[in-house]
Amino acid sequence: MAESAVRLTASPRVELQKSLGLLDATTLVMGSMIGSGVFIVSADISRQVQSPGLMLVTWIVTALLTLIAALSYGELAAAMPRAGGQYVYLREAFGPLFGFLYGWTLFLVIQTGTIAAVAVAFAKFSGVFFPWISASNVVLPAGPLPVNSQQLVGILVLVFLTWLNARGVRAGANLQNVFTIAKTGALAGLVGLGFLAGRSDAAIEANFTGFWRNAGWNWDTVRITGVAMVGALFSADAWNNVTFTAGETRHPSRNLPLSLALGVGAVTALYVACNFVYLMVLPISAIQAAPEDRVGTAAASAILGPAGVQVMAAAIMVSTFGCANGILMAGARVYYAMALDGLFFRAAAKVHPDRRTPTVALWTQCLWACLLTLSGSYSDLLDYVIFAVLLFYVLTIAGVFVLRRRRPDMERPYRAAGYPVLPALYILLAGSIAVLLLMYKPSYTWPGLGIVFLGVPVFYLWRKREVTQ
Repeated sequence: MAESAVRLTASPRVELQKSLGLLDATTLVMGSMIGSGVFIVSADISRQVQSPGLMLVTWIVTALLTLIAALSYGELAAAMPRAGGQYVYLREAFGPLFGFLYGWTLFLVIQTGTIAAVAVAFAKFSGVFFPWISASNVVLPAGPLPVNSQQLVGILVLVFLTWLNARGVRAGANLQNVFTIAKTGALAGLVGLGFLAGRSDAAIEANFTGFWRNAGWNWDTVRITGVAMVGALFSADAWNNVTFTAGETRHPSRNLPLSLALGVGAVTALYVACNFVYLMVLPISAIQAAPEDRVGTAAASAILGPAGVQVMAAAIMVSTFGCANGILMAGARVYYAMALDGLFFRAAAKVHPDRRTPTVALWTQCLWACLLTLSGSYSDLLDYVIFAVLLFYVLTIAGVFVLRRRRPDMERPYRAAGYPVLPALYILLAGSIAVLLLMYKPSYTWPGLGIVFLGVPVFYLWRKREVTQ
């Protein structure tokens, strides 16, 4: 732990319980990654790149970058298997300020905004079966934040999942295992049906004749592809959440790196295969024009007929429900770790004596996520912080190099695969994407940086408050 970190004193202090195994950790990786993005964002990606080949390249490069990042994180996870994960790595490599800025942004937007977005996505696709659930159906019109039935269902999902996870880490893990297996099977089923029964001669002719149209070895292709990767990167995000639960993982030095490799490898392979199926089933013009960008629904309808709409809606409901559970379960562990360092509300460091869960951290997270759900601003906020998320990934992997130099004697049961080449390649490529976003999407990048930098004075005020108390 950094010497400057302020530790709370409590004697005796109830500890988190190590009860998560390799299966639990792997399903947490996969379940947190697979939400609704892979079924939607390819429409926008295809409109940006205007090329079937570049659309697929966008997902392949995303898969490679994410896998490299996961393999690099494995070293940090094995060396520092503590609750809080990435927060701890940044704190140890660069000091408490950097750890706080990550935790601050995570709580304010990244984790809670994602939880809100995924819960509302669940409610939105529930509306396919229950028309009462709709953004236009206002159920509580009074007050400054009128509540529609879609928001209400999303909030009820968050409250239920928080209650379940507060009952014990095994309760949340068991639900995560069931839903991850179910939605991975659904995604694999879509891929299998696409290859076996959904191939369209018209789509294959339209997409694979002139596969590399509008692509070339020039700056415009690099720029367009780099900027278009934002959607794919966001769809493949949250794989790092398993590191937040390191304090509750059995044999973390083995299970954390292994779960990262297995989970990220499996999901990114499915993502690439899924987009290949889109190109086999739908002409790129249909992908670009998919209603509300629901490419997965359009593909399922092309394969299964009208029943495909209900099948895909059910699959996305399962996917988003499991995703919300995984992200919600993991995020609270970061605020718990911050509270132990005196950088979050003190009560968030409390662990329930019987259930061994950070209940205050869980309910604090739930409250803020529900407020974001009511405000309807989570989507804009997430757009703003995608750039910040990428920067924190780059900074954390740079921490592998920093800690190798500063703390060469640190026990490292697992060492980053391909070090130093692969981690350096990630920093170079992800850093280049960040620069492209700064240049060509400033309306998305600068607000995100503003949210991060707003945490600097908050950090010093919080530290001062802890010292004076």
